[in-house]
Amino acid sequence: MKTNSNSRRDFLETMVISTAVGGFSALAGTVSAQPLNSAPATTFSDADEWFKKIKGKHRVAYDATQPHGVFPFAWPRVFLLSNEATGTPENDCGVVVVLRHDAIPYAMEHRLWTKYNFTEMFHAPDPMSGKPIAQNPFWKPAPGSYQFPGIGEVEIGIDQLQDSGVMFCVCNAALTVYSAAAAQAMNMDAGDVYQEWVDGLLPDIQIVPSGVWAIGRAQEHGCAYIFAG
Repeated sequence: MKTNSNSRRDFLETMVISTAVGGFSALAGTVSAQPLNSAPATTFSDADEWFKKIKGKHRVAYDATQPHGVFPFAWPRVFLLSNEATGTPENDCGVVVVLRHDAIPYAMEHRLWTKYNFTEMFHAPDPMSGKPIAQNPFWKPAPGSYQFPGIGEVEIGIDQLQDSGVMFCVCNAALTVYSAAAAQAMNMDAGDVYQEWVDGLLPDIQIVPSGVWAIGRAQEHGCAYIFAG
């Protein structure tokens, strides 16, 4: 017999597959989801202004669609370190990370990882050990959390990257669909869960209408596209 956690995971995976194959309308008769413009109107008008904050001559946007281990966070640091090694300081680099699809839990605080079991929902184990975790591994990691052969410790926490000027945004379309699916699986109100996820976003992470919208805007602002995998 399947455990409750396995049943919940299977349900969520079915919802996500349905969305990928048939579009968001595939969920309309199954999950009472919030509309894609459910975030406050000012949030989305601010999103265009947010992209105007990208600075520097050398600009890239990382498209993070899945956990992909450490890559969504290691590559931005590698970009900064490589530029520094070739004479370009951090303040002349513009780096945007777009968290969308299965990568959205990294935009949220520890308590939501614990309450909604994000490590299982999004197949997001500890990136170094591969074991399930109950908190966001990239939010204020302990010193020495990320060490690599030949390099040593690398600061790839979201807070550490933000201190280096890296900008993060999160897809509202994914927040909408996943929170609604989670709500149904847990017999909760979809609107309440969506709002809890929005309220639980990490500091200075911008909500954007969709991740693909954000990738387009980033390129319009001179960012080269890089897949974060």
